[in-house]
Amino acid sequence: MHNSSDQAVSPGQQEQNGYSLRHAIAAFRSSDSWVASVLLAFLSSAGLYYVNIFPVIVDALMAGAGLSAEQAGQITFANTIGAVIGAFCISWLIRHIPRWKQLAALLLCCSIGMDVITIQLANLDLLIPLRLVHGILGGALVGLGFAVIARSGIAGRSYSMVLLVQYTGGALGLLLLPELVAQHGTYVPFYALITFSLITLLMLPLIADYPLPTDEVAQRSSSTAGTPAVRFGPIIITLIALFCFQFANMALFAFIFDLGKSFELPLGFISKTLFWANLIAIGGAALAAVTGQRFPLAGPLAVALIVTLVGLAMFAFSNIKPIFIMANVVTGVTWAFCVPYFLTMASRFDSAGQMGAFGGFASKCGLACGPLLAGYFITGGGTYTQLVVIATAMLAVCLAAIPAAAKLDAATA
Repeated sequence: MHNSSDQAVSPGQQEQNGYSLRHAIAAFRSSDSWVASVLLAFLSSAGLYYVNIFPVIVDALMAGAGLSAEQAGQITFANTIGAVIGAFCISWLIRHIPRWKQLAALLLCCSIGMDVITIQLANLDLLIPLRLVHGILGGALVGLGFAVIARSGIAGRSYSMVLLVQYTGGALGLLLLPELVAQHGTYVPFYALITFSLITLLMLPLIADYPLPTDEVAQRSSSTAGTPAVRFGPIIITLIALFCFQFANMALFAFIFDLGKSFELPLGFISKTLFWANLIAIGGAALAAVTGQRFPLAGPLAVALIVTLVGLAMFAFSNIKPIFIMANVVTGVTWAFCVPYFLTMASRFDSAGQMGAFGGFASKCGLACGPLLAGYFITGGGTYTQLVVIATAMLAVCLAAIPAAAKLDAATA
């Protein structure tokens, strides 16, 4: 027979235990913690996760569904141009959305519905309008997430976490999905998209509220952001650079499997290379999370852009396996490093997060246009070596953002 006093808990102990639990939950939901950065990263990644597994989707549509590079490029373009539309629209509405969590939940549920319909779809001709709608929903969700990050007070770290989450998910997808597609069919990647969205939906209640700033806070932020020349000059250059950066990288990344095959590289070798490159690239996002909070933007960004130029040029020698590996690793690391820097630059221009959302819009424009024009170029008879040259030249435009970053550093010092 058990002694009841052994199991009894005094009212004081109950109160202390309840306080400890509440304290733990409050710490978990702290608006400026590393956990908060991860939760915000999932929110801002869910609508755009398909970009990280674009090579698998493109290869599945070309090999499994018998589509040409041009047709696959059109479908992925529809998905990303939809994201452009969604991000553009949400960018103008950010200041009028006080209950952003409800909208985020609705967008996630609708995106899941679009993926379910895609899996059940028998007519490939309907894929373009369907993925367009999916892209609009995803782009609005990402734009909303970027705006929330911009007003979170931990923008530099959170944007880096976005890339970390995307690269981790992308690495797993590039490693596992090609074999699953071969075993179970063309639409396996869309099950991965559904899974990611469901995980994000479950995380949504744990994210802090991050309300819109009051009029006084908005005015104070505007007055400390610098003169109009400092504010609008760098933001325009930043958005153009972000577009060119995403265009150049995605033009190659979306067709990286076909690029490797054109240099007679085995599919298994390409898949494993992409997995390890994406895994290593997580270090770029982690490095950006640290340097972006502690150092000015211009210096690290300049180094990373120059290294990216070298990495892209290396793809012209993909017939040499070590060079193909190094090109993927180098561009993966710098891609994960530079994008948070560009987005952080954009987020510094207003307290409501509207410019952060416009940064997401420019990013998606580049992600959409890169695969589309690359698909037309390859189908029209262009070679992947020529495409590498074009992408490298496009990325060189991004160097114009370095003086803008320096000017922004000076204004916010």
